[in-house]
Amino acid sequence: MTASANAPRAAPTTRGDYPRLLPMTTRLRDTDVYGHMNNVVYNEYFDTAVNQTLIELGVLDLRASDVIGLVVHSQTSYFRPVAFPDTVVVGVRVGRLGRTSVTYEYALFRGDDDSAAAQGSFTHAYVDRASNQPVELPQALRGALEPLLRASAN
Repeated sequence: MTASANAPRAAPTTRGDYPRLLPMTTRLRDTDVYGHMNNVVYNEYFDTAVNQTLIELGVLDLRASDVIGLVVHSQTSYFRPVAFPDTVVVGVRVGRLGRTSVTYEYALFRGDDDSAAAQGSFTHAYVDRASNQPVELPQALRGALEPLLRASAN
């Protein structure tokens, strides 16, 4: 067994832990045969929330940005089920700003719940779109993300 398998499970975070909150609506197709949102769908919501944040901050153009982030690691913990037709809110923050990578942290909140139904993180390694080679974070990206940096990560 690995050390991470023995690590205590993190407690759910709360809405106040995230500087950005993005409302979304579940879709009928998100619900699996067990009557709850399938685990892979949570990652679609998280990916959408991070990319929507980057677009709204003016540091990502999906078709034209020279520098793009590729997911190199992800993890999610699940606490309570979500299903259609729930409304949800995804909280987004930055856990770590590296030289060539960013770790985004997120949580999905069901309805008006203050405690996360699921939470996790993924790391984007930033690369040149044309060469796929690692690059340092552009200053505009770093500047846009610094206000989202988790307080204990400063």
